[in-house]
Amino acid sequence: MATIHLPHDFKEFLKLLNAHEVEYLLIDEVVLMMDRLLVAGCRQGSREALRRIYEKYRDDMLVLGIALSQDVDLAEDAVHDVFVAFARNIRGFRLIGGLKAYLAKCVVNRVRDLLRAQHSRARIIKTERACPASLDANDPGRLIMCSEALRLLSSALAELPHEQREVIVLHLHGRMRFRIIAKSLGISVNTVKGRYRYGIRKLRSVLNSEIGR
Repeated sequence: MATIHLPHDFKEFLKLLNAHEVEYLLIDEVVLMMDRLLVAGCRQGSREALRRIYEKYRDDMLVLGIALSQDVDLAEDAVHDVFVAFARNIRGFRLIGGLKAYLAKCVVNRVRDLLRAQHSRARIIKTERACPASLDANDPGRLIMCSEALRLLSSALAELPHEQREVIVLHLHGRMRFRIIAKSLGISVNTVKGRYRYGIRKLRSVLNSEIGR
């Protein structure tokens, strides 16, 4: 088998990336390719492709909605509305970029609309209401919210202004780049970076105080 010699510059480039970063790049490319195939199947009328997209991203979108709204019911409504609209408009849909990022942007917009309908104030979930002693296994929103880690994170995120919470969740959970977030929110990249920086600083402080109790 012939040995493939990589260009010197490319070798230097690889040295700048650790193994995990290379792995994530490859995984992202595979995910993007699979999502494009699923979207193509949906456009051809495949219910199976649509079901697989829903099952693949439903929980991620619920986590996103809960983190933004602090309200399981509102998050479930937002995610439901987004997937219904996605299915309804699939024939004219063109995927540009990642499907998860696109769905995340739609969830953010829908959550924002629903919060505005509630006088622009998210309701903070009471633990006893969100996490009853007996959980319904068919209620993914409750199961996700009752994860101890997410409850802690959600509580900390609730301390942030909505603008900072939105940017942090989109970047860390939605895996959206600052430039894409800026474009989707209609603000400058510097504003996005500033919200992220100040939000992360306060989030770290809140989490440290919670863990230290």
